[in-house]
Amino acid sequence: MGRIQRKKAVKSKKKKKQKAANRTAAQIGADSAADSKPIAVVEASHKDVQKKPALSPKKAQTAPSVVPSRPRANFLTVSIQFLREVKVELKKVTWPSRKQTIGSTVVVLALVMLISLFLGVVDIGLSNLIRIVLQ
Repeated sequence: MGRIQRKKAVKSKKKKKQKAANRTAAQIGADSAADSKPIAVVEASHKDVQKKPALSPKKAQTAPSVVPSRPRANFLTVSIQFLREVKVELKKVTWPSRKQTIGSTVVVLALVMLISLFLGVVDIGLSNLIRIVLQ
């Protein structure tokens, strides 16, 4: 099953941005020390960073573009290509052995018999109970 994802708080996003900026500054400083060339490192605080303007709720409508049509493949060509892909995928399948198949079949048949027996007994019991109540 998939996990439910929650939106992260704004504070945690700001902290991540600050950490990334600090890492970048540290990497630049390490690179400059390795090159032995002085490089000015400017760290930007979260106050210095300007916020991006919000997107307008309505986007400008553009004229519909004309997409050149490509020739349609006929039914036979598409079917043959599909069958080729099926053949390739079936080669990748790990098939069970004869012993595994027989064992799985026996288990399925036994469970079907057991459940049908249980449901039959419950059905007969409930029908007799209803018959007694209605009399």
